[in-house]
Amino acid sequence: MIEVLISMVVLSVGLLGMAQLQIFSMKMNHSAYLRTQASLLAEDMIERMRGNPIAVDKGSYDGLPDPQRVTGCQTTTGCAPTEMARNDAFDWRLTLAATLPSGQGVVCVDSTPEDGASVNAPACDGAGALRVIKVWWLDDRAKGGLTRFSTSFRP
Repeated sequence: MIEVLISMVVLSVGLLGMAQLQIFSMKMNHSAYLRTQASLLAEDMIERMRGNPIAVDKGSYDGLPDPQRVTGCQTTTGCAPTEMARNDAFDWRLTLAATLPSGQGVVCVDSTPEDGASVNAPACDGAGALRVIKVWWLDDRAKGGLTRFSTSFRP
């Protein structure tokens, strides 16, 4: 009888350990999914900027100032490059917020792309020739709450 009781305790501890491992695995999988989404969204903004080189040269994407929906950009008549940059920023910010938990992002010129604490403190120094896309979101794995993904390119 005691042997059966001991074997049940050992089996219970083993099953609890397996359940904990499964929960941990699910958290890591979700975190990896969010990082993949951030990467795809950063690439989306890079492609938008590559499609609008005039606005990139003017600095219309830097800091994503004044994002707003410009209805003419979605028609066959088109819109000016700076209007397209505002429209791109508007669409991108909506997609960030909808895809990532508390998702936010910024585009800037920065010689040190791997810094910045949040969209309010992106640590963009305006030096160099790199355009940097920085994305932040809430992640359960992050101790401070926010996780950052950044990528850079030369226009």
